[in-house]
Amino acid sequence: MSLEARVRPAAGEPEGALVLLHGRGADELDLFPLLDLFDPQRRFVAATPRAPLALPPGGWHWYAVREVGFPDPATFARVHPVAASWLDEFLAANGLFHERLVLGGFSQGGAMTYALGLGAGRPRPAALIVLSGFVPTVEGFDLDLTPPLPPIAIGHGTLDPVIPVEFGRAARALLE
Repeated sequence: MSLEARVRPAAGEPEGALVLLHGRGADELDLFPLLDLFDPQRRFVAATPRAPLALPPGGWHWYAVREVGFPDPATFARVHPVAASWLDEFLAANGLFHERLVLGGFSQGGAMTYALGLGAGRPRPAALIVLSGFVPTVEGFDLDLTPPLPPIAIGHGTLDPVIPVEFGRAARALLE
């Protein structure tokens, strides 16, 4: 299992990295247009990796869905280390460290953002961006919420029909 990614180079020597993780059923092209919105001066090398699991009802997935907020432990346990290795290798290939990384994601990608950015034993990124996501609850997986946490931007619409806004509010309460 491996990840493929679409990469947008920095305009010059990269000051950092920006990585955005797509939601369930999408692919690496889904969030690619946001890279220029978040980094219009192209100061960062940026990437949008594709989740490795092709599952019903179609598209690419970071894990199988059992229940919103609770990723399937077996698929999560298979994908998380692959995603962590890809992220570490992407940074190393660009001469960067996690302290220079802005990691973000939408929906399932938001759950993976929390897992990769705050997972126990993982290096802390410079910042996290989570859009319509949730803090994953997975048996056998722990977050490290020891302060100081990196800055975390949480965006969540009140009319989201898939991931209710309460998940965004719960994440904020937990992380405060």
